[in-house]
Amino acid sequence: MQHPPRRNRGFTMIELLVVLAIIAMLALLVAPTVMNNRVRGQRTTAQAQMANLATALDTYRLDLSAYPQSLDGLVENDTTRGAWAGPYIKEVPLDPWGNAYVYSAANNSFTLQSYGADGAPGGEGDDADLTH
Repeated sequence: MQHPPRRNRGFTMIELLVVLAIIAMLALLVAPTVMNNRVRGQRTTAQAQMANLATALDTYRLDLSAYPQSLDGLVENDTTRGAWAGPYIKEVPLDPWGNAYVYSAANNSFTLQSYGADGAPGGEGDDADLTH
């Protein structure tokens, strides 16, 4: 008794649907983790950039006995007093969300902030402000 020759017909529709369902379930499980890591990475980057800016601001103050009027003073001479030994940084970075850091100086202290993902004061979660 001979068997008829078998033809390769590829995958059946059900096999393809099962594979697609498995891929979709894996994507649903992995996507939130990837998004949380991205947000956490942006917040970590902002904190690191603010720490670098704070170091540059403190160095500026050691040289000139006061903080600059704006962050641009770290890149180019913005004063006629003292011995400006800059540039203290190559360029003033934007925060990871593409917004400028908010800087203010008074009474030999400074405040440096990032308004987070929404770029507006206040907020919660991804939109929460970061302060150094």
